[in-house]
Amino acid sequence: MLLASPAVADSVPLPDLRRPLTETSAVPALDEPSPGGGTARTAAATAAGKPRFDVTGDGKTDLVHRTRNGFTFVAPSSGGAHVEFVTDGTSTDFDLVPIGDQNGSGSPELLSVSATGALRLYADASTTWGALRWTGYGWNVYNKVFSPGDVDGDGRADVMARQHNGDLYFYRATGTLSAPFAGRVKVGPGWDDYDQVVGLGDNDGDGKGDLLARTPAGQVYFYGSTGDKSAPFKPRKALATGWQVYNQIVAVDDRNLDGRADVFARDLNGTLWAYYGRGNGTFTARAQTGTAWNKVDQFGGAGNVPSLGRTLFMARDKAGTLFWHRGLNNGKLAPREQLSSDGGWAGADVTLAYALDGNTIPDLLFVRDGYLYNTSNKHVFGGGWGVYNRLVGPGDLSGDGKSDLLARDRSGVLYLYQGNGAGTGFASRVRVGSGWNAYNQILGAGDHTGDGRTDVVARDGSGNLYLYRGTGSAKAPFAGRLLIGGGWGAYAKLVAPGDISGDGRADLLGATASGDLYRYLGTGTDAAVSARVKIGYGFQTYGNLY
Repeated sequence: MLLASPAVADSVPLPDLRRPLTETSAVPALDEPSPGGGTARTAAATAAGKPRFDVTGDGKTDLVHRTRNGFTFVAPSSGGAHVEFVTDGTSTDFDLVPIGDQNGSGSPELLSVSATGALRLYADASTTWGALRWTGYGWNVYNKVFSPGDVDGDGRADVMARQHNGDLYFYRATGTLSAPFAGRVKVGPGWDDYDQVVGLGDNDGDGKGDLLARTPAGQVYFYGSTGDKSAPFKPRKALATGWQVYNQIVAVDDRNLDGRADVFARDLNGTLWAYYGRGNGTFTARAQTGTAWNKVDQFGGAGNVPSLGRTLFMARDKAGTLFWHRGLNNGKLAPREQLSSDGGWAGADVTLAYALDGNTIPDLLFVRDGYLYNTSNKHVFGGGWGVYNRLVGPGDLSGDGKSDLLARDRSGVLYLYQGNGAGTGFASRVRVGSGWNAYNQILGAGDHTGDGRTDVVARDGSGNLYLYRGTGSAKAPFAGRLLIGGGWGAYAKLVAPGDISGDGRADLLGATASGDLYRYLGTGTDAAVSARVKIGYGFQTYGNLY
């Protein structure tokens, strides 16, 4: 029996979804060249080239990052053991933005962006913590916040933010930690052409911060600074192609101490590559600088749109036993982990929802006798859920940074339940629309199109797969459907694992009746997914994937 009394969650034998937090990133050594080889530069350029997160005092930026378990760590530039960095006021850092020494104290400041749009400034950072000095709200109107370095030439790193529609805004740093940024200035539209935007620091030798921007197709452009806050960048200059092989491109300032800004890039295998700046807006050929960096979920200063809350999926075998299948940020899966007792969930009506409590582990929900239960916190949402024949937890559909739930009734009407961010309640349902009974699969776990909004995909009885692009509005959460392609009826099971490739975009998996597992990586475009690659077999043993 799963339930002794339909209203008492404590009577339900619940599996432990909170694995021991052993997923710390064993930070490898960085194989970098010896310092030197630079040319003399102006005093202004030297100031602009200062590292934005040097907490070890060696003149190099240390890599601050979020690991797969949601904790923030610092990887010293020396390659030594990583150190946990505590950010008070938030349990998980959605994104991290190093901004250097803002107040002249000699120690750097760090910005943390939360999934709900709180921007926090941590002052006088060390390897382990920074003092929380300021919090601003409403930054979830942007899908990317980053620092190009000192744009206007006053010696302080400034901040830029891109809205979901591609408009880019400039925030001048004031040097006052209690009010760190002046009012925003619009730079211009069209920045949604890029899936990664990286604030380099000074690479072209003029003493001001520059940008690197990449398209989903892998074309890289360099934007040099003008010093004008209302038009801060010169016309773009094409640098390279083929950079789609990287899932995160990371600003690291001057790592080889030659006075020029460099950049790191991580490929799908977890190899970290260094491109060293020449001082004229170009870079040297890449050099390998480390391996096994796929254990990092999000680098501070990376150019991608981050994701948080689901990098795995659940499988139930035909006997009713639950298993985790965890993504490795390289498009592959770790060996499965048994989650429940043998046969403990046979016949249960279960759904895996994208982190309703804002954590890094999704929530296992199940319905019995019309009551909806959250196994993660043993919460009972109440009765009446038996009217629905499908529940989907794709993430935040309303734009507030809190994960939501979709529910389809037996007549095909789809409803949105807006989550409260704690996994304990929903707002009153909102009718999304009718006709959703045309689909035998409705699924999603994050952003497929690269705009930072949660999307869903749906498969009809003919095997056609459709994309419903998220809008960020609870009243109308989806734009009109877009056909991705046909032939998806070849899969006996589809599942949305979230981001298993480490680029922040949602991926898809399909299992054939014979048990072969194929992945489709997110593209950051309306095409939604890439060509398939086989990554597993034996999935015929499962009755369901969630």
